[in-house]
Amino acid sequence: MDIYNIEYNTEREKLIIPEYGRHMQKMINHTVAIEDREERNKVAKSIIAVMGNLQPHLRDVPEFQHKLWDQLFIMSDFKLDVDTPFPVLTKEKLQERPEPLKYPQNFPKYRFYGNNIKRMIDVANSWEDGDLKNALTLTIANHMKKCYLNWNKDTVEDSVIFNHLYELSDGKIDLKGSNEDLTDSSNLMRGKKKKHSSNNSGKKNYRNNRGKKRY
Repeated sequence: MDIYNIEYNTEREKLIIPEYGRHMQKMINHTVAIEDREERNKVAKSIIAVMGNLQPHLRDVPEFQHKLWDQLFIMSDFKLDVDTPFPVLTKEKLQERPEPLKYPQNFPKYRFYGNNIKRMIDVANSWEDGDLKNALTLTIANHMKKCYLNWNKDTVEDSVIFNHLYELSDGKIDLKGSNEDLTDSSNLMRGKKKKHSSNNSGKKNYRNNRGKKRY
């Protein structure tokens, strides 16, 4: 062995997608250099088949085939000119930044109500006045009261909820002067307290059983 002609990876060409290995990269570089387009297309398809064989359970899936062709162009440094069954991936397209996602915006003062409450209020605003809208409005107000109690206190006046509902509905839903009473705070919190007590009882039983022998 000629130790003076040993190749080290640090001295070799950097692999663009290391998972496919150096031999695959050399095959792609060779394909780029082929002058005959028909031969280049034939070799490119052979390379795609080899890449697919590395993950045989996915190689026939159309979306995965698209991914393989995209990776082929990436590893060729976008120099490969062949016919493909999918749109050709360009360097500009790959580097293109995605559009920022539109995150749902909570009302900044009352985030504890959540986005669904605001959506329900918007739906109620779109309905015509009547018994059905009144029923939905009261349902929303009761749910707002429950959300408020879960987040903040053990009790809250109905007038506070009515004021928040008026503000979140842009003044279109006004229960501030009505005689409607929302569900009592103790009833709304009953499920929460029951769940809390059941969790504590479970822990208590665990402690009691800790010292017992099991046969």
